[in-house]
Amino acid sequence: MRECISIHIGQAGVQMGNACWELYCLEHGFQPDGRLHESSTASLADSSFGTFFSETGGGKYVPRAVFIDLEPTVVDEIRNGHYRQLYHPEQLISGKEDAANNYARGHYTIGKEIVESVLDRMRKMADLCIGLQGFLIFHSFGGGTGSGFASLLMERLSVDYGKKSKLEFSVYPAPQVATAVVEPYNSILTTHTTLEHSDCSFMVDNEAIFDICKCNLGVERPSYTNLNRLVAQIVSSITASLRFDGALNVDLTEFQTNLVPYPRIHFPLVTYAPIISAERAYHEQLSVPEITNSCFEPANQMVKCDPRHGKYMACCLLYRGDVVPKDVNAAIAHIKTRKSIQFVDWCPTGFKVGINYQPPTVVPGGDLAKVQRAVCMLSNTTAIAEAWSRLDHKFDLMYARRAFVHWYVGEGMEEGEFSEAREDMAALEKDYEEVGVDSGDGCEAEEDEY
Repeated sequence: MRECISIHIGQAGVQMGNACWELYCLEHGFQPDGRLHESSTASLADSSFGTFFSETGGGKYVPRAVFIDLEPTVVDEIRNGHYRQLYHPEQLISGKEDAANNYARGHYTIGKEIVESVLDRMRKMADLCIGLQGFLIFHSFGGGTGSGFASLLMERLSVDYGKKSKLEFSVYPAPQVATAVVEPYNSILTTHTTLEHSDCSFMVDNEAIFDICKCNLGVERPSYTNLNRLVAQIVSSITASLRFDGALNVDLTEFQTNLVPYPRIHFPLVTYAPIISAERAYHEQLSVPEITNSCFEPANQMVKCDPRHGKYMACCLLYRGDVVPKDVNAAIAHIKTRKSIQFVDWCPTGFKVGINYQPPTVVPGGDLAKVQRAVCMLSNTTAIAEAWSRLDHKFDLMYARRAFVHWYVGEGMEEGEFSEAREDMAALEKDYEEVGVDSGDGCEAEEDEY
């Protein structure tokens, strides 16, 4: 077994978790109370879904997941929601007062009170695993709990489970739309704190997903449910190889090996295709070359940045459904001939492929069309540095005037932490710049420094 424990932190994390487990249950044929549908004959013994679900004595299946928020309202929605019987009550942990969009509250004052009980629950879940492979952590960068508590918990997980993989699914602040003024502060503080505690971080930004919902799915006014269901499809594609048996399975550790050339450069860009409504799917062919090509269209990306301005270091293409290796190889050969797609010169092959025969499942009454095949591309490109520099600029504008800093200092933080985090982010931007430089030029630049 290669079990994974999912940790959903803060409002964004909990709501993403809600959408993900709804989709997992549909994919594996579970009812909302965790029992298998009568028609389904699957059992843990002959299937791979034991990586995400554990079986109770009564033949019920329980997600290996924890939902944590520092205030009760969002977790209460799950406690009273459609899937309330799916989770063990102890998996839903909420505090009394929220982190008020303040990293310092989530990390120092309020987070400290709840972290021990969360770690206890994690230990119990880890003990139920035969071969725990790692943790999937869902959170947002902009909120107080999502930034502060998530980074506190990741620090503690590094101490307790040093060698286990930790993959993040993070909601990154959008370029234009923000739900909080202090998002740049929280995001940069959390990125700095978690940089060495995370192995790989898949970022999604609300604005990019809003645009996908409007342009591709024709949803005029997308709600968070629309956005989260789209994120759930991505998470499902990334974890499908752990939950189903396939032709070319990709393990969590394989992602890291193939996508992360240097420990700090671990922020792959996520693209998913086809994202189309039922009306449009009826008129489109959606062949393997077609969906592979659309992965390289900036309009299908989950973060606003332009890969044509950067270079690819590695691409991981995860296909699911009716896909054969021959078509995939032909599609990749075609991609390599395109001038607009540039790879760094020190990574000549650059493509990792996963194929899973389980076609994508859609939520009944959702926006997405039921399709025979889909692909999720994870690509490590230097273009994502655009997103960092946008964020750093916003941080600088506020921090130059020390705006809002007193709220953080009042919760036990020191002003020095801001400058330290900002320096680390400047170093991260520099790392991306150096990685994109051709080998020939890079050697001369390094010689000049000494």
